[in-house]
Amino acid sequence: MKINPLARSLLAGMVLLGAAALSPVALAGSMSAPASVMVGGAAMYPTKNIVQNAVNSKDHTTLVAAVKAAGLVDTLSGPGPFTVFAPTNEAFAALPAGTVDTLLKPENKADLTKILTYHVVSGRVTAKDLLAKIAAGGGSAELKTVQGESLTARKDANGVAITDAKGNVAHVTIADVLQSNGVIHVVDKVLMP
Repeated sequence: MKINPLARSLLAGMVLLGAAALSPVALAGSMSAPASVMVGGAAMYPTKNIVQNAVNSKDHTTLVAAVKAAGLVDTLSGPGPFTVFAPTNEAFAALPAGTVDTLLKPENKADLTKILTYHVVSGRVTAKDLLAKIAAGGGSAELKTVQGESLTARKDANGVAITDAKGNVAHVTIADVLQSNGVIHVVDKVLMP
């Protein structure tokens, strides 16, 4: 079968374009890395761990200071996986006056550790997983924290609500901030055991 010169040129061009599209460089460009999420004005990279990302968020400076004061940096930098419900600076500021300063004192390290580990659940629980647990639980899900007590997750008019042992309700404001060792869900209140 004879192919006319114009058709041959077009066919050759298509083959070259196809080969270029499948080249390692083109493939690398088309396989996008997991997307980063912006939290507190900083990109949160899924290739970094919880602490490496949190230190860059201007909305989580109080949480980072508390994690350091409680001696939890190594734990939250470890392999995990962990799910962290991360209160913002505004959430800490809403606590009664003097609470944060008191908790950051060395003599209150045990209380601070108890509060912080109450925000951590073992395993990687994404928003999809959380909603599935809520559905399977008939509208609520109990989440056992690293601290030992539980949080209750529900869906309400404002999204996913996390209720602590004292009845305080925090809402997830940014979900699925993926980390190399887990996932962070930003919340608008500090949870209390």
